[in-house]
Amino acid sequence: MAKEVAIGKRAKISEAQQYMLLAVLGASVFLGVAISLVTHFVNQISFNTKVIMAAEESIANYSDAIKSTGVCKSPSGSTYSDAELDKCDPESIELSEIPGTLRANILEDLAANEALNSVPKESNSSCINTSTGKNYTYKELSKKYADARGASELQAASNLIKSCSALRVIPDALPAFMNEEALLASLNQLFIVSGWEPESISPLNDYSSSGEEEGEGEGEAIGSNKLHEILVGLSIEASSGTTMNVLDSVERSIREFDIRTAAIEWGGEDSLIFSAQAAAYYVDESTVIESSKTITAEGK
Repeated sequence: MAKEVAIGKRAKISEAQQYMLLAVLGASVFLGVAISLVTHFVNQISFNTKVIMAAEESIANYSDAIKSTGVCKSPSGSTYSDAELDKCDPESIELSEIPGTLRANILEDLAANEALNSVPKESNSSCINTSTGKNYTYKELSKKYADARGASELQAASNLIKSCSALRVIPDALPAFMNEEALLASLNQLFIVSGWEPESISPLNDYSSSGEEEGEGEGEAIGSNKLHEILVGLSIEASSGTTMNVLDSVERSIREFDIRTAAIEWGGEDSLIFSAQAAAYYVDESTVIESSKTITAEGK
């Protein structure tokens, strides 16, 4: 009898151990699943937080760029809302609404530069003030802009400032694209002002520079923009006084003409034969450079 009781107790203890083992195993599995789920959710929350922060940073950068350039009026908050961007019309903004911006500084400071304004714009008839018969002064141009009402009047006044103020000297001095015809026309005007009329003017299409062909070479970079050159040939056969007048006009030109090679020959009596190879420049148009950023859950 005692032996049977002992065997029964051992059987019950063995069964209890099995239940305990199963319970511990179940708890371990549950704990492992719980830890995996918690880790997964923590990673998801961390990843979504990174994405949201990167999106907010991009929105803030876009808003700062728009505010600093003066394309739109300042937002009501720290960043622009969709509604504010939809209502933004750059052509209907007055300078008083965008103080301190790049656009306002250009139209108020650079456009009024007296040294640049001293270079006349005689070929543009729209720059003549019909009331005075003379070129518009910046004071007159700014008054036109201040008095303009509506998008069409503001755009017309803005275009007048760009064409008739000191701003128009910038594309004259360093254009944003290659235009050989305009370059040769500028040279021809310099020759005429100097009292000498050339028989013909042509670019140096057979001359190469810095590994480039067709008379166009690569120069150094200005910020993200590259400086390019257009090569031309100068050939003058005239009196020494006329030749010096031509060279002086080229030297004082608002557009840079970089003399690369030159040769002078005596043509008899008071005649000089001057030939040279020169380079004029243009720079790539400025653009807004966008960058991309990849966000990963691993943080790489």
